[in-house]
Amino acid sequence: MDWGRAKSVLILAFLILNIILGYQLWLDVREQLSSNLDWTSLPEDTKKQMEMKLIQVQGKIPSETPALIERTFQFVDEEQDTKRVDLSTPVSSQLIFNEKELRKALKDEVPTIERYVFDPPTSPPTSPDGVFRLQYMLDNKWPMFEVSLELFYANQNIVAYRENKVVELESKEKADKEQKVLPATNALGILIEKFLPTGAVVKEIKLGYHGQVYNETLVTAPAWRVVLESGDIYFVNAISAEVYHPKGEQQKE
Repeated sequence: MDWGRAKSVLILAFLILNIILGYQLWLDVREQLSSNLDWTSLPEDTKKQMEMKLIQVQGKIPSETPALIERTFQFVDEEQDTKRVDLSTPVSSQLIFNEKELRKALKDEVPTIERYVFDPPTSPPTSPDGVFRLQYMLDNKWPMFEVSLELFYANQNIVAYRENKVVELESKEKADKEQKVLPATNALGILIEKFLPTGAVVKEIKLGYHGQVYNETLVTAPAWRVVLESGDIYFVNAISAEVYHPKGEQQKE
């Protein structure tokens, strides 16, 4: 065997592999950078209002504007909001820091746990009241802000859960109603100019589905959720631009 030639081939193969991996890394970084904006992307009038009201935007501003529709759901069980189910075997609450292991430990007793994620997804939720809350992901992409899985813990163990399950009611005109959503910069501009208090600090902006319950039916629309450092939350309907207060009350401009 010609070891010199084999060595050259291996070196060339590794070089090509490194080039491919480097290119893929560059694409990933570029995609990440282009998928988020910052406060400098806001219109000049909005930036002036920010300055006047001493408002800060610390969270990234998403640039995505997908075409989405209003969607309607029915609660599976009228008592889901109050029904707590005890686990047959408690699970260590330390698993809340490892989402993969948490899913594995609870999948037999909570089969739908794969449909939920931490909110925010980058870290386990804080829980001063003894409850960890996970958000339901619609189509494995869009969080439903009114549908969650609650994990109750005591003595360093997860001991029970509560899930408000929903099923979607199909619409025959679904495809005809898709609309490109309001850009996050526009939604944030509306809040800054007319709703956010002086000194507000915006920590997070996320697109998902926000809704209201009518006769046990959850009617939802695409919405931008804006979370302030104070804990207050505002929802901006990503179709109509209507604004909702943290308590769910519609706000008038």
